[in-house]
Amino acid sequence: MKKIAILLCLTLMVSQLAAQHSHQSEHALTYPNISGYVSLKTDLHIHTVFSDGNVWPTIRVQEALRENLDAISLTEHLEYQPHRVDIPHPDRNRSYDLALAEAKEHDLLIVHGSEITRSAPMGHSNAVFIKDANPLLQDKGEKAFSEAKKQNAFVFWNHPAWHAQNPNGNPILSDFQKERINKGELHGIEVINSVDYNEESLALALDQNLTIMGTSDIHGLIDWDYTEKGNDRPITLVFAKEKTLKSIQEALFAGRTVAVYNSLLVGKSEFLTPLIQSSIEVTAAKYISKTQVLEVQLKNVSSSPLLFENAMNYGFYSSSPVFEIPALGSYILRIKTLEEKDSIDLKLKAIGAFTAPKESPVVSWKISVEK
Repeated sequence: MKKIAILLCLTLMVSQLAAQHSHQSEHALTYPNISGYVSLKTDLHIHTVFSDGNVWPTIRVQEALRENLDAISLTEHLEYQPHRVDIPHPDRNRSYDLALAEAKEHDLLIVHGSEITRSAPMGHSNAVFIKDANPLLQDKGEKAFSEAKKQNAFVFWNHPAWHAQNPNGNPILSDFQKERINKGELHGIEVINSVDYNEESLALALDQNLTIMGTSDIHGLIDWDYTEKGNDRPITLVFAKEKTLKSIQEALFAGRTVAVYNSLLVGKSEFLTPLIQSSIEVTAAKYISKTQVLEVQLKNVSSSPLLFENAMNYGFYSSSPVFEIPALGSYILRIKTLEEKDSIDLKLKAIGAFTAPKESPVVSWKISVEK
């Protein structure tokens, strides 16, 4: 009996140690790959006490590990330094260095970045994949962007619809941004920043061929600002050829992204449609005995609840035309095909996803019916 008790204690200790050593939480994010690319979960707009955030850089790394992110960038304001009395740091690379050291033993990529901070009409922009943040600290905004280009940085426009700079809540493409785009110094735009999705920013992204971005712009704790409120942080899914910094940078310049915030997905059709298609697996399809009602079991393998509307000529049985498949959950769909079929094309409009303002893709799956 004593041996059994000892064995139980040892088992309990091992399980507790394993739980303590595990970095992922129950809110770890997962999304499927699409054909030809790996889907990398990134947050490239983050702050710490080295600008106007409230936590040390190591905490940002630990949060990202808990959420199963693939890459983050600590984009400290170059010019705005409210903690400089308590944390003086003439080297603007310090936050990056601390995060890089913390992530050294983990499978998390740290992207070197900084935020160029100006009043409207210049606004705020993140330069990521830089080599040295210090040369970007310039009196003139034009010079800061020029220095970022010298380092082959990927630069994106932050919260362009921020009401503090644009009171009507809509982005204004100024002559400054137009010049940056024409000079190849501005490459992306946030369509999701924190809890705000702005469809006018999406329109600008499509019109100006800017990469679509989604970021948390986190200043406090992810748990407090998102998790405890029942949300996941906004992220950019980057469709890269492999999980490397070089490959992520290439994918961003090529515009292979989808911005994600909970059930909201925003991206170009060529990437958003296959992502949704890969997110839903058909696990079974069989007619209910002695009926022409086809029962289809669908499984959502992504961390986003997916909202659909029927886009077929067939009607549903015992289901609304609009339905949701929960994140990492399942749904049984009953389709009235009127006559038995060997296969059907399941067509659903993904009404929580947008390829343009107020435009949602219709996604299809070829379903073979079990006999």
